Amino acid sequence: MQKLADYEPLLDQKVTITAQATEDAVYGKTKQLSFAANNIMLDNGKRLTGKVQLSGFGVNAVFDGDVVAATGKLRQGFSAYQGRMSFAQLHVVEHHPSMIAETRRKFVSGMRTALPEPLASFVMGLLVGQRATLPDEVKQDLLMVGLTHIIAVSGYNLTIILHASKKLLGGRSKRISTWLSLALIGVFLMLAGASASIVRAAIVSVLSIAASYYGRSFRPLTLLSFAAAITVWANPFYLWSDLSWYLSFLAFYGVMVLAPLVQKRWPARWHQTLIGGVALESVCAEIMSLPFVLHIFGQMSLIGLPANVLVVTLVPLAMLLGLIAGLAGMFVGLIAGWLAWPAVLLLNYMLDIAHVMAHFPHIFVENRSLPLSLMLCLYGLIIVITTTLWHKTKSSRPDIITDINQPKTGGLLA
Repeated sequence: MQKLADYEPLLDQKVTITAQATEDAVYGKTKQLSFAANNIMLDNGKRLTGKVQLSGFGVNAVFDGDVVAATGKLRQGFSAYQGRMSFAQLHVVEHHPSMIAETRRKFVSGMRTALPEPLASFVMGLLVGQRATLPDEVKQDLLMVGLTHIIAVSGYNLTIILHASKKLLGGRSKRISTWLSLALIGVFLMLAGASASIVRAAIVSVLSIAASYYGRSFRPLTLLSFAAAITVWANPFYLWSDLSWYLSFLAFYGVMVLAPLVQKRWPARWHQTLIGGVALESVCAEIMSLPFVLHIFGQMSLIGLPANVLVVTLVPLAMLLGLIAGLAGMFVGLIAGWLAWPAVLLLNYMLDIAHVMAHFPHIFVENRSLPLSLMLCLYGLIIVITTTLWHKTKSSRPDIITDINQPKTGGLLA
């Protein structure tokens, strides 16, 4: 609260700040360059904590790592941002070229060489959560059918990468496989950014890899609580205002705690199939996140379950084919189109499914805000149900996580 109080006298006032961009800027709806920034400093030398969203004019481009001076009215931030400034006058003070950022820009360029839009932007959303360049109509289709989470980089992206490394080297060298997995986590964090969901996924993965390496295990609630404590200790703003942090842990609880308990109590075996697993884990993640979403946004999709079953199961293959297309565009641009055609077919199918289902009548509910008291009551009821299921399972405790690298179909939602 003391740190946030520094913003109060500056709100709705014209100020000049200097901040460092944490991503490449993109043009928004109002033709402004928009980007997130941290390391904020006022013109009097005083530093502000947190990060801000900046939009404005005056420069042709702003790249990740650039130090930018912005002059304009500072407004109250939302969710992960402590402040925002629109229609600002921008000026790049310093360039800080980064090999990582440059490699990512080359990969994005290669992807656009190999794939047409909006497929290139869509697959970048699947791979590293880059969705700023995705057309508004595609975003709206995904929102209407409850598939926005597939372009929000999450633990599922990381799980797929780690599982691939485990399959590649796990049977040969446990030590090499462990170090490769840790290196991939580091590279993924650098390329995808340190959003709340990615930090949580990385911490969970590192803890699980360490436990597996030493022959130990984590129970889901222990893993969840420990990861939450670490992330909040590192950045208290996650707990204070980051909506994605809450959604990430709610979905994580649904997939890793509630779904296994339901599986133990359900005599049928349909949920052990790929489609059944996606359906069950999607429902559990939806149960955990829906009250919070209704309280904050007042909206929900009524067709999210069938949309997830039809699309989510194909995300790992789409990521692999998209990666091949991007690398082909980087290194063999002349034949990239031939190598990218499988990705074109699959990505078109996924977007077509979302587009068709988004036009079903009455499948999206808006302006149905849930009161705070009712939201808390619903979560209290969920806790009671979870506790009851926990006591009635054959073993007295939920499933123990021994290896987070084993692919969970619903992990995308987490």
